Formats: sequence, structure tokens, C-alpha cells
Amino acid sequence: MKDFKQPDSPLCTFTDVASFEAATAVRIGSRVQSKLEKIRIAPPSRWSPLGLTELWKFRELFLFLTWRDVKVRYKQTAIGAVWAVLQPVMMMVVFTLFLGRLAKLPTGETPYPLFVFCGLLPWTFFASAISNAANSVVGSEKLVTKVYFPRLIIPLASVGSSLIDLLIASSILMILVLWYQATLTWSLLMAPVLLLLIAFAAIGLGAILAALNVAYRDFRFVLPFLIQLWIFATPSIYMDIRSIPADDTSSSISIWMPWLMNLNPMVVLIASFRDSVLGRSVDWLGCSGAATMALGLLIVGCVYFRRVEHKFADII
Repeated sequence: MKDFKQPDSPLCTFTDVASFEAATAVRIGSRVQSKLEKIRIAPPSRWSPLGLTELWKFRELFLFLTWRDVKVRYKQTAIGAVWAVLQPVMMMVVFTLFLGRLAKLPTGETPYPLFVFCGLLPWTFFASAISNAANSVVGSEKLVTKVYFPRLIIPLASVGSSLIDLLIASSILMILVLWYQATLTWSLLMAPVLLLLIAFAAIGLGAILAALNVAYRDFRFVLPFLIQLWIFATPSIYMDIRSIPADDTSSSISIWMPWLMNLNPMVVLIASFRDSVLGRSVDWLGCSGAATMALGLLIVGCVYFRRVEHKFADII
């Protein structure tokens, strides 16, 4: 009989080496097992969380896809990124000729070209963001079916590429502000916050449309028509909604205007963006309600997208 000392234990007596090794293995195995984390494998819940931590880990992929969308959009074009400026400028000219001079819509004391461009700039970003996001997942079919990553990055990258177009087109707004000698105040600092709220609404709605477009390809044909209707349902783009008397029941505009203000968050957000740029008073009460709707769209859209994204690789 030999005495063997087990590691980290008092002196123990064993009859042979085999029993000593067996006891040592059991002791070590119990220690390792106690230190291992318990891993539970289960199917995802019906309403999976947003996975913000996972999105942050793939932030480099987000930047790559955003830059890819920008390059693909202006690849083999004669004027390149000038198209980001040309679209709102041409719409400004059309609105000025037909709505400013012929229809003579009220804009207060602000020149109509400056007034309408302040509304078209955020609207063009919003319309471009939801259009690109709606077709983003279908356009990335090979990437979705071959590599795993949080699919929500795809519509987020589409909104990010539209944001770059917005930054380019903002140079024209600065030129118009200087040309018409508009007064700039500290309220200009609210403009980025309002654009962020518009981006939140675009992300939420774009995520919903991207998920629906995978299952129902009809949305790619319906969406342009809906955007055209939406621009006319957002009167703050082309007229001063505060110039309409609230007690004027003879005007049909004064009847349906409150309904648009309540159902369409873009009405107040675009009007507030213009007021912040031109140094006018901002409707903070209406802006808070529109901000709540924009955040609600963001949460609902992202949660719904995460709920159905596991089906994309099978049906895309």
C-alpha cells in the first residue's frame, strides 16, 4: 500500500495507482463541470427582442452596406451624386410654378422657393429611405441566403445611404438661405433632431415594407403610387398650414386638415423642420405627438421585422 497526495487535498491513502487516478479524475471533472456555463438551446420566442447588442457587433457590416448602396446607385451615371441634388431642385421648380404662382398657396412672408425646398428636403429623404428599404432585402437575396448576420442591418443601411443624399442636398438649402437672406437663429440646432425623428419613422416603416415585400412582391408596384399620394396628404410641404383659419368651416381644407395632422406625423415634423431652419416658432406640442408616433413606428417596425426574418432565406 502506497500513499498518494491528491492535488489541493489532504493526504489520502489508496491501495493502488489506478484508484488514485480515478479519484483525481472525478475531482477534476466535478470542478470543470461546476465552472462551465449552462447553455440552453431553444427556438426563438415569437416576439424576439431587437438585438441591439448584436447590431452593434455588426456595425462594420452596416457601414460597408451603406457605402455599397451609395456606389451602386450612382454607378455608371454621367453626373453621379448630382442626382441627389437634382431631384429636390426640379420638384421645387415644379411646385413653385404650379402651386406658388398659379395656385398662390399661402407661405407667409417666406419666398415660395425657399419655403417649399425646406419641405421637400426632408420629404425626399423620407420617401427615398422607405423606397430603398422596402426593396433592400429582396435585392440582397444572395447575401441573405448564404451568410448569417442580423437582417435588420439591410434596411438600416438603405436608410443610411439616403441620409448621405440628404447631406449632399442640404448644400442647396444653405445656398437658398443665403440668397434670400433668411434669418438663422438658435432653433436651427433642432433641425438635426427633427431629421433623426424622420429617420426613425423611415426605419420603422421601411422595415415593415421590407418584410412584407419578401412575402408579397406586389408592394414594389404599390409603393410608388402610395408615396405620390402621401406627398399631397402632407400639405406642410407646399403650403403654410398655420395660415388656414381654424374657424373657417366654409373651406374644405380646414375640415380635413386636423385629421391629417393627427394621422400623418410627417405633417408636423416637416413643418417643424422648416420652422427651425427659418427661425420661426416651433409647435412643440404637435412636435411631441409626432415624435411619439415616429418612435412607435420605429419599435413596431423593428420588432415585426425581427419576428419574421428567420423565414427570409426560405421564401426569398
